[in-house]
Amino acid sequence: MQRGQAEQIVPMASAVMAEAGIAFAALDAVAATRGPGSFTGVRIGLAAARGLALACGKPAIGVTAFEVYAALLAAEGNGEPGLVVIESGRAEVFAQAFDRDGRALTEAACLLPNDLAAGLPQGDWLLAGTAADRIIPALAEAGHQSVASRACRPLAAAEVARLAAEKPLPEAGTPPPAPLYLRPADVSLPSKALLKGARAQP
Repeated sequence: MQRGQAEQIVPMASAVMAEAGIAFAALDAVAATRGPGSFTGVRIGLAAARGLALACGKPAIGVTAFEVYAALLAAEGNGEPGLVVIESGRAEVFAQAFDRDGRALTEAACLLPNDLAAGLPQGDWLLAGTAADRIIPALAEAGHQSVASRACRPLAAAEVARLAAEKPLPEAGTPPPAPLYLRPADVSLPSKALLKGARAQP
């Protein structure tokens, strides 16, 4: 969905629970991705997860999209290190590299494709994420060999839930999951003329 997530997310969750025949009170925890993604999408998802968790008296678990993709790459078992690249909605991509067991090799970052490719160690890379197709030419130009995995697509909710279910439940008093933001917010500051006009109003 490009729009309307805030209005649809809770009814969708209710419909899933009804189809499964499970009451919210029977859940062990509520999980959501912490990002990266659009600022609005990440906020909506985490706010909804926290609200459901509070209402049910259950903990909220946050996982990054990078972690979920990395787990999918590790499950494929091809032996290559994995590079997760996610669309940012701008020229840059969100990226993080992992070893074949799903452990992070680099910090998560927001980079132009050519800058990302130039900073990677030489070798073969297994790609995952929504920006995989866009990064392949930059990798080839930098001398890397790469192949797209089956996970070059948006994540499914079940994949997020599966990874979160493998994590220990947060202890009481643990802060709620925090969003992972890798670039500044897209904010348009009001012009001086607009501010001057606003100050002139009685």
